[in-house]
Amino acid sequence: MKSCRAIFVAVLSVVCFAGAAQAAETAYSKAVQKSCKADYKKFCGEYGLESAALRNCMDRHGASLSHGCVNALVKSGEVSQAEVDRRKKKAHKK
Repeated sequence: MKSCRAIFVAVLSVVCFAGAAQAAETAYSKAVQKSCKADYKKFCGEYGLESAALRNCMDRHGASLSHGCVNALVKSGEVSQAEVDRRKKKAHKK
């Protein structure tokens, strides 16, 4: 369970580090939209789609995001698998 949370946090942290301006301009893929729809509604529904505020919200709730959402973020290139693995390994050391 801790490894899943670490992956979620890692994925969303990297997404947010891309920069608020760039993040607001970058559209989520259809796969991410589909896989993260329930997570969006549950945690961040008050934020506009494709906004920097939404990305920040999802980052804050990273540990609670579904596995499918995180996988879609990785597959869409929002974050690399290497970065997810690195952060997962770092979380295990704690």
